[in-house]
Formats: sequence, C-alpha cells, structure tokens
Amino acid sequence: MKLIITLALNIFTLLIVSYLVPGFSFETFWDTIVTAVVIGVVNTFIKPVLQIIFIPLSIITFGITAFLINVVLLWGVSFVVPGFVIENFMTAVIASIVLSLVSLFLHKLAQDKKK
Repeated sequence: MKLIITLALNIFTLLIVSYLVPGFSFETFWDTIVTAVVIGVVNTFIKPVLQIIFIPLSIITFGITAFLINVVLLWGVSFVVPGFVIENFMTAVIASIVLSLVSLFLHKLAQDKKK
C-alpha cells in the first residue's frame, strides 16, 4: 500500500512540475506513470552508487556535486523514457529544484495526514 501511495505522489509531483516548468513535459498520462517508475528505480539503484563514487568531489564542492547528480539523472531519464521531454540542461536544473521542493511538500503533507 505504501508503494502505491508513494508512486501516486510521485506521479502527481511530476504533473505539477510539468505544469510549472516550461520545457518539462509528457505526451500522455501513461508517460508520466512510466517516468515516475523509472525515476524511482534510478533513485533506488543508480543514485546511491554515484553518490558513493563522488563523495570526495561532493565534499570539496559543498554538495553541489550531489545536486548535479540529481539533475543529470533526471535529464538522463528523459532520454530513456519516450514521451518524457526535458528541452535542455537548464530546464533540467530548474525542474530538479522544483521537483525536490514539490515532492518534499507533498510527502510531508501525506505523512501529516497519516498521523
């Protein structure tokens, strides 16, 4: 049940970001669902490995490297999932920031409702 709620929140988050950020779009609702699943898989398996590899650089750059890993992974997902478009790197940067903020807000809201 928790997985379904998390997936639904992630889909809703992606829809909000696509509404707010020009150049970040989906062709169909199905593309949004697939993107949410792929981002979940990437964040679960690939992101931790990259964060470990780049720990020294992340320390030197005060965490900017960790942020750039998020941006590059998000942009990379747009190349893998047909129907998910991020027009350029700057759009990926803005979308990553908005995605993080909206996701944080919605997940905190969902946690508060459970209590």
